[in-house]
Amino acid sequence: MKVIIRDNAKQGSLWAAHYIAAKINEKAKVSDKPFVLGLCTGSTPIDTYAELIRMVKAGEVSFKNVVSFNMDEYVGLPVDHPESYHSFMHRYLFDQIDEPAENIHILDGNAPDTEAECAAYEEAIVKAGGFDLFLGGVGEDGHIAFNEPFSSLSSRTRVVTLTQDTREVNARFFGGDPEAVPAQALTVGVATVLSSKEVVILAFGSKKARALKDAIEGPMSHYCTLSGLQNHPAGTIVCDEASIGEVKVNSYRYFKAVEAAENR
Repeated sequence: MKVIIRDNAKQGSLWAAHYIAAKINEKAKVSDKPFVLGLCTGSTPIDTYAELIRMVKAGEVSFKNVVSFNMDEYVGLPVDHPESYHSFMHRYLFDQIDEPAENIHILDGNAPDTEAECAAYEEAIVKAGGFDLFLGGVGEDGHIAFNEPFSSLSSRTRVVTLTQDTREVNARFFGGDPEAVPAQALTVGVATVLSSKEVVILAFGSKKARALKDAIEGPMSHYCTLSGLQNHPAGTIVCDEASIGEVKVNSYRYFKAVEAAENR
């Protein structure tokens, strides 16, 4: 596991955007196969998406040969609802870049058979060639996607029931009312994320500090599903000084030293 530490969330977001763009460009130089990218929602990736939009408009990267899969969607929320993840992704990324519409994949929370929708999503990821890179965030309790605490680390795309804590955290998007947040969601599993060739997780702010401590220094456990990243050969956490504050001083120094050595 690598941990990239920046002074603040803005700097971390820019690092992630430039890293993703570089990976897309690297593959484009050696292969005509599409770059398969996993994407997340929420407030955390907004600045990363804004920088990717700038880079596309500046001609520094293109999404014309990118195939993307989003990690989750609420069950029963209309696609055009302002807080659906369909709406979020089009508002903050897809409507402003050159990714073809047919390359965009988001789980259908209104599918008549949600279990079949999840199975088909897994099949589509495999058919696309598997993830080259998965960009994710982490919840305050250490969950990735909607893989709440005690989700199996071998889980795949499925229907999940959201915890009250998650509904309360997300209530800020629904007028402050946790009961307005859908009780269920479709989500890629922990194993779905970890099957990616690379995983980049964004974590900013002091509210994510306990989650990072558990994921980095704690045991690999379904209690903190992000901890599954410990077993990934190319997992990276991008964080800021506030979110890394609870790890041991020597852990902090180690990650800073590793990055400094790699950049010499």
